Amino acid sequence: MQRLFIQKFLNNKYVAFPLAGIFLLISMLLGISIGTVSVPVGTIIHIIMAKLFGFLSLDSIDPMYTSIVLNIRLPRVILAGLVGASLAIAGAAFQGLLRNPLADPYTLGVSSGASVGAVLTLFFHLSIPFIGIFTLPLLSILFSFLTIFLVLAFARKIERSMRVETIILTGIIFSSFLGAFISLMIALTGDELRQIIGWLLGSVSMRGWEYIKIILPFFVIGSAILMLNAKELNAMSFGEERAHHLGVNVQKRKLIILSAGSILTGAAVAVSGTIGFVGLVIPHLSRILWGPDHRYLLPLSILTGSGFLILADLLSRTIISPTELPIGVITALIGAPVFAVILLQRKRMERS
Repeated sequence: MQRLFIQKFLNNKYVAFPLAGIFLLISMLLGISIGTVSVPVGTIIHIIMAKLFGFLSLDSIDPMYTSIVLNIRLPRVILAGLVGASLAIAGAAFQGLLRNPLADPYTLGVSSGASVGAVLTLFFHLSIPFIGIFTLPLLSILFSFLTIFLVLAFARKIERSMRVETIILTGIIFSSFLGAFISLMIALTGDELRQIIGWLLGSVSMRGWEYIKIILPFFVIGSAILMLNAKELNAMSFGEERAHHLGVNVQKRKLIILSAGSILTGAAVAVSGTIGFVGLVIPHLSRILWGPDHRYLLPLSILTGSGFLILADLLSRTIISPTELPIGVITALIGAPVFAVILLQRKRMERS
């Protein structure tokens, strides 16, 4: 009875959104405040308010604090938040579409395809005329598109109905192959490409405001597309046949949702490298806490995924300071055990 009350309380959107928003706000303040030089929370708020609205003066603030907040930590925190939000909402959409908690940008091979595009861009210093800094995310997204379409084409070749299990297994095959391809490139090209290994493990360190400009438009576009398809995701989460009977053009919506997820994943991988488990664990936890309705699950996944990756980045740069760990290592160390516990609890509930 008590458990049912707690579940109803959490499922209330008037409770869920403030809770997720507070979690994100606290994560951001901690991410900006904690470091080699600690910045008081009041000072952080003063600096940000002065910069945003201009009615507060920065004359009373130590210039060192202003520089740390505006030039180093604030852009890093915002970038980590955008990457976490992108991966979480993409994972939530993939899980709802394929009706499987194991579905995420990584198991479907999307992130591996994006990584190949990003590595090729970085290694060969590719730059498309008139596009400039957007070359990296565009090529990452292009390769993620190619990967997901190859996965779907191969899955359709195996089985015309393209069952969920077939798509996921095909995605894992492509992910393994592309991961091996990246490793082969590193092995063959020697020290020059080995510098990219750190990037592949995931990091938002020393990226700056330029990288926020790179990911932001793709995040807005991809998230908006998924939000507009929330009702269709709700229908398809009960099965494609039922969705079809409810008037959903299943094949068209599946293509749109997979494309939007590829945009989000490609842009996230382009600016931060490969960061696993965010798109797997966060949507699953959000679904347990706040229910499966994608009208609320998608925006809540954005808030919780954003806050989670900000905290993971904070841990990566402070746990063995002054040395930084790749953020992908932290998310894997946290995400793998959490996901294992979720699966065990899910299995016990099915048995009982």
